[in-house]
Amino acid sequence: MFLEQMNEILPWPELYKTIAPFYPKASARGGRPTAGLERMLRIHFLQHWFELPDPSAEELLYGSRAMRQFADIDLGKEPVPDETTIGQLRRLMERHNLGGELCQWVNVHLEKNGLTLNCRCYND
Repeated sequence: MFLEQMNEILPWPELYKTIAPFYPKASARGGRPTAGLERMLRIHFLQHWFELPDPSAEELLYGSRAMRQFADIDLGKEPVPDETTIGQLRRLMERHNLGGELCQWVNVHLEKNGLTLNCRCYND
């Protein structure tokens, strides 16, 4: 129920737009493909909401159908992003000070819907 609420309430397109200019595009050199921004941002929020370090986030995504659905992961078609990939988004957000802006968006939209959540603005 919580994840369904977050899926409906949060302004996902606006959140994606905040990170998109900084998110790596597919490698033209044939390197490892980048994980989708939408998926990775949802995983990032799961980490904050459930206080998960990168390795635990990877493990929990394999073990929780609800979290996989929230992150749009179909294990029949693809694996869960590994802890290194998960950590790359966190480091990118830290490098560009994006966390505070995202947190403010989240808090505003939760308040509009009469909800509160301990989303700390960690890049202020």
